[in-house]
Amino acid sequence: MTDPRELVGALVTELPEWLPTQRWFAGKDRPITAVRPLSTTVLMAGDPLLLHLVVEVEQDDRREPYQLLIGSQAHLPEYLGSSWIGTEKGLPCYEATGDADLTSKLLDLIAGDARIGSLRFAREPGAELRGGLRARPVGAEQSNTSLVFGHHYILKLFRKLTPGENPDLRLHRALHDVGSKHIAELLGSITGELDGEPVTIGMLQKFVSDAVDGWAMATTSVRDLMADPELPPDEVGGDFAGEAQRLGQAVASVHSDLRRALGDEIADEGEFDRTVKAMRDRLDTVSRAVPQLAEHAPALRAAFEKLREAHGPVSMQYIHGDLHLGQVLRCVTGWLLIDFEGEPAAPAAERVALRSPLRDVAGMLRSFDYAAHQMLIGHDEDDPRLTERALEWARRNRSAFCDGYAKAAPETVGDPRAHGDLLRAFELDKAVYEVAYEHANRPEWLTVPLASIARITAGGEQP
Repeated sequence: MTDPRELVGALVTELPEWLPTQRWFAGKDRPITAVRPLSTTVLMAGDPLLLHLVVEVEQDDRREPYQLLIGSQAHLPEYLGSSWIGTEKGLPCYEATGDADLTSKLLDLIAGDARIGSLRFAREPGAELRGGLRARPVGAEQSNTSLVFGHHYILKLFRKLTPGENPDLRLHRALHDVGSKHIAELLGSITGELDGEPVTIGMLQKFVSDAVDGWAMATTSVRDLMADPELPPDEVGGDFAGEAQRLGQAVASVHSDLRRALGDEIADEGEFDRTVKAMRDRLDTVSRAVPQLAEHAPALRAAFEKLREAHGPVSMQYIHGDLHLGQVLRCVTGWLLIDFEGEPAAPAAERVALRSPLRDVAGMLRSFDYAAHQMLIGHDEDDPRLTERALEWARRNRSAFCDGYAKAAPETVGDPRAHGDLLRAFELDKAVYEVAYEHANRPEWLTVPLASIARITAGGEQP
């Protein structure tokens, strides 16, 4: 039998070309200069072989750890051919998250509270799990990989690893403890070690089989509106405003639950200075990479500087951190929030810091704008009818979301629109982040955040 360490030693030479082709790989902005194995754990020995591999990816002065599930077997089934990485020591090696037979092992290990090397597979207290289920990967994700086991469970594997407990796991535990109605039940976890510190490998939750993600619902609504250009929005069959209002109430409820579970504090005197500096630093960095943003820089800096004039106490607490329509699910019992990991590109310290709940509100407002205006990509940009319909949809649903949030918001926030300068600055900062993302990943979408920045700074876009 081939020594797994020898297999991995040969395999990592293939990874500099293979990793950038993976949707979840976050380092597409620069070439890979080296890949080094950090740990190798045999989850299943023999033929087939299942390995858990943690590698360090070097890109100039940046070094980041990623986890991989590697499968290897003498006769690779045809349906796994697209997952092939390379043939090492005479054995085909492939990315194993698409192998339903091998990944079923992960659920069995969690159900059995197993330990293998430094990896711990654990059920949450009181959770009862059914093993022996085959898994299928969820195809819509970007930064992680999730596996659905039958119609019962969903296991998220965090691709880019960060030392410490992942905020997604921590916040789900906290919300579960206070009985939050707007999350999927947490059932188990996989943890390990990285540089001598604990690290979250994955988390298992109840799978909500009847759920539809908010982005799909919203974009369907936009299409319905544009298909009937003469009808007012409230008479179009797919009007989303009622759901937007209920979503606002759900987000406010989760914020209240997080505050009850983990507390809050009032921002100190230096908070606004630190916030403005972070916003300006991001703006300067993105402006250097994206020349189209430079013309908006003076107006953006002015909007950020207005934060220094903020009056009254500002509550800080744990929040979602990367809230948008793709991070919410609509099921028969209402809206659920998922993926509390925070903004993938944000530093680890920022993702676990206390922040204003208005950042989540701003993220959702940006998402309504995206859902409306992404429908214009590929259409004639000079079609005023389509542009006006997109603006009409976005304004209607942004307002409905704020109405719902105000109805259920904790007293420390109230109506988001009462904090105009702060909310506007958070929304513009998010749009600058979007400019960087689209420039690196979807250049044809760059017009969406740039057009929003132009409208907001000109005073033409209100919550």
